Amino acid sequence: MIHQYKFLDKNVVLDVCSGAIHLVDDLSYDMIERFLDTPKELLVDDIFNKYKDAEGVTREEVAKCYEDIENLKAEGSLFAPDTFKDKAKDLKQKSKGVIKALCLHVAHTCNLNCSYCFASQGKYSGERAVMSLEVGKRALDFLVENSGTRRNLEVDFFGGEPLMNWQMIKDLVAYARKIEKENGKNFRFTLTTNGVLIDDDVIEFANEEMSNVVLSLDGRKEVHDKFRVDYQGNGSWEKIVPKFQKLVKAREGKNYYMRGTFTHNNPDFLEDIKTMLDLGFTELSMEPVVCAPSDPQALTDDDVKIVMREYERLAELMLERKKQGKPFTFYHYMIDLTGGPCIYKRISGCGSGTEYMAVTPWGDLYPCHQFVGDEKFKLGNVYTGVTNTPVCAEFENCNVYAHPECADCWARLYCSGGCAANAYHATGSITGVYKTGCELFKKRMECAIAVAIDDLCE
Repeated sequence: MIHQYKFLDKNVVLDVCSGAIHLVDDLSYDMIERFLDTPKELLVDDIFNKYKDAEGVTREEVAKCYEDIENLKAEGSLFAPDTFKDKAKDLKQKSKGVIKALCLHVAHTCNLNCSYCFASQGKYSGERAVMSLEVGKRALDFLVENSGTRRNLEVDFFGGEPLMNWQMIKDLVAYARKIEKENGKNFRFTLTTNGVLIDDDVIEFANEEMSNVVLSLDGRKEVHDKFRVDYQGNGSWEKIVPKFQKLVKAREGKNYYMRGTFTHNNPDFLEDIKTMLDLGFTELSMEPVVCAPSDPQALTDDDVKIVMREYERLAELMLERKKQGKPFTFYHYMIDLTGGPCIYKRISGCGSGTEYMAVTPWGDLYPCHQFVGDEKFKLGNVYTGVTNTPVCAEFENCNVYAHPECADCWARLYCSGGCAANAYHATGSITGVYKTGCELFKKRMECAIAVAIDDLCE
């Protein structure tokens, strides 16, 4: 299977199963498009007749182009067969029972009252609570005990707003540093925060211990303050932006990213990206809102059309700023064309419910943060381990080939079947397809590949 598209004055041909990407001229582009379903002589004649008035084009040159395509096919970098389907279950089984990352919900409470919050203002449709140090320690012990031979372990401090349980986080990191030495492990921590409670202590500790810090900012003040408000209805933009700037400066502009959300209110999200850039931030992400289709802030079909164009404009802006010596990173355009994720990752995705789990303040385990609060997805707890084996089995079998609608999709080995939570909330099945998310992902990938090609061609 191949995927062809034109963008940024480039003719791109992606070979889906080999991962090979070819930049070609117009003649080759047209020939590749018809290569499999047109007899050689007819195809050469048709392409020659189309391009015969172009400078330097002869029938012999067109025939040579056909032979070049045949050679690429023979070497497996064009029209490569899918040899991964039969291996999908075997690859997943090799890591069965090994957990490499936890998302610790250290606070099921929040000091903001964002109306679009998928986590019900941090409560996850339950009671407000903060994680005790005892539960936190047990969660880390559980991770170590179930990590097999893996040395590097990931822990995300999440909420709600995790800074509302800040001292516990600091104490838990200290505990982790103790047990990692005893067990031959290495913990990497991430903190996600709305920024309201950032102070010098947070900045200093985060710089010492957090491998990454995720900062929630929706861009333009009027966009951010429409939803990200406190319980008195006051916007948070003016309060948090100076704190974010101070933290990023202290981190020397590395190992952080601004994480924004675009909704029906701002499908023109590139303007929010520009605001972040004007504020001095260069590690950026803007993601579509996660909500029910009936929600007033859900993206409409017209919004999606706008977003598609914004992704293209974003790619153009990235290349323009790079030429100006002012580059920036967009999280969803980070792609490695020279190697990239291993085939296991391409088939199995994020590992939610198997390699990665979320832990509530009470120690309950869920496949990821987006399933927390839905009791049928409760996997067990950090004291008794994983006990809900039927749901675990569902996630173990949830690979890209478990999604029937993905079979003919060119992007399947980039999205790995997409987000299980988005699929479930859209269709009622973790192997369903969130169609809007798929369309947006494919556009992002086209843009990301084009930007990455530009970097390689320098």
